[in-house]
Amino acid sequence: MPSGILGTALTGLMAFQRSMQTTSNNIANVNTDGYSRQNTNLETAPTTFIRGNYIGNGVNVTNVTRSYDQFISNNIRTSASALGNADRFQSMTAQVDNLMANPETGMANAMKSFFNSVNTVASDPTSIPARQVMVTEANTLTMQFNSVSTQLETLRGQNNAYMQTNVDNINSFTQNIADLNSKIAAASRGGATQFPNELLDQRDQLLAKLSENIDISTLARPDGSVDVFIGQGQALISGDSRSKLSLGSSTTDPMQKNVLMNGYDVSSQFASGSLAGAVKFRDQVLDPAQQQLGLVAAGLGISFNEVHKQGVDLNGATGKEMFTFQPTEIPVYADNGNMGGGLKVTFDRATLNQLHASDYQLDYNAGAYSLTRLSDNAKIMLPTGGLPTTVDGMTITELAVPSGAASFTIRPTYQSAKNITAMITDPNEIAAATTTAQGDNTNALALANLESQGTLIDSKTFSQSYQQMVARVGTSANAASVSLSAQKALNNQAVEARANFAGVNLDEEAANLIKFQNAYQASSQVVAISRTLFDSLLGAIR
Repeated sequence: MPSGILGTALTGLMAFQRSMQTTSNNIANVNTDGYSRQNTNLETAPTTFIRGNYIGNGVNVTNVTRSYDQFISNNIRTSASALGNADRFQSMTAQVDNLMANPETGMANAMKSFFNSVNTVASDPTSIPARQVMVTEANTLTMQFNSVSTQLETLRGQNNAYMQTNVDNINSFTQNIADLNSKIAAASRGGATQFPNELLDQRDQLLAKLSENIDISTLARPDGSVDVFIGQGQALISGDSRSKLSLGSSTTDPMQKNVLMNGYDVSSQFASGSLAGAVKFRDQVLDPAQQQLGLVAAGLGISFNEVHKQGVDLNGATGKEMFTFQPTEIPVYADNGNMGGGLKVTFDRATLNQLHASDYQLDYNAGAYSLTRLSDNAKIMLPTGGLPTTVDGMTITELAVPSGAASFTIRPTYQSAKNITAMITDPNEIAAATTTAQGDNTNALALANLESQGTLIDSKTFSQSYQQMVARVGTSANAASVSLSAQKALNNQAVEARANFAGVNLDEEAANLIKFQNAYQASSQVVAISRTLFDSLLGAIR
């Protein structure tokens, strides 16, 4: 332990040299992303009791710490997650809104043009040109349904690719964070009170970037490493080990991707971050839009066919179906592990006004079926006798009894817009009449009246049902834009708060440099004086 004037002065020299070195490092890293301003911590050296007095022994350097605040760091990660969520949701929702609301790419004009052609045939039922226009418009209508459905599927593919990129980024970040955990734990000193500041800064940066993709919570360990959790406490990183995320396809739709961690679906376990924004867009905007579009397509095609088959064409034959769906049956998917069983599900024309834009889950257990409408998780009461049954615009028929517990997913409207096709190519086959009388337009009028009839659920017309979807997507897009602006402001505030607290201020560092320089020079002067005193003492005893 140093003592006396010289020893005390030497501790000052070392302390202020270290302080200037820290200040120099701060100045050098003024523009380094993620760098936290460092401080040299000093404490009074233990005193010595000599001849009834405690004599000071100078100063010790205890640690070089970085400016760090847990609350600010958590706020940065939270705001980054919220911003990533809002940004992804807004950008994708805006694309659906532009698609649906645009007169050129949406369905409103196509449906209007088709029914205008039907009205023209009703006005002149024997006109071959008018009938040809109706045939053309029917084909254009189905092609537009197909096109919009295809564009929605394209957006789904883009969203899936983005989800995969997110998952890859998350796995890369977690691996790097786990590696840093190992390095920090190995480099910790002083009973785990001194840690490598540059590694801590690097890890904080990675945690912030990870938060942009998925919302996380952290728990510090005594050795300086951190555990990272997602959702309801699932460990994403534990010390120097981590869990990998992956994407898996749904059993009902290869294009439906679920986020898996160690083989378990965790798609619903996170509420923020860009990955959550992609899942939210799919579940709250894309799927409902595709199902509602399919509801309009199915409702229009089925109701039009029903009326058309009641008429007579120019050949004197009974009207055939104007539209068809390929496949004609509603898609049914058996979940993996089913104990056999089979279903046939078709549209029920008599209860078409009960058809919902939703998927359904039919479960079989102990000899009984139960049906759940997945859009609102409503339990649908089935007749006591079981299947076959007609419910929500569908007829469900049992083809084979499961040998054990089984589950089926029914998707009545999901692919309807994609599968609808116009069947009639010969204008003579348009059944505009109900008799063979010349100029009979009775059935053509009935077909034209379908445009204004409340055929679909809640007594909505085809146009109203479509506009309801457009309005819903538009409202979501507008709310997403407002949310995005707010989250950008909050994130900017969080980043600014960190910059004010932990960022390097050149004016402050310059002032500190002068202060430490003066203190160093003063300590040097004490060393010089102590030498003079020592020389004088030697001279006195010679």
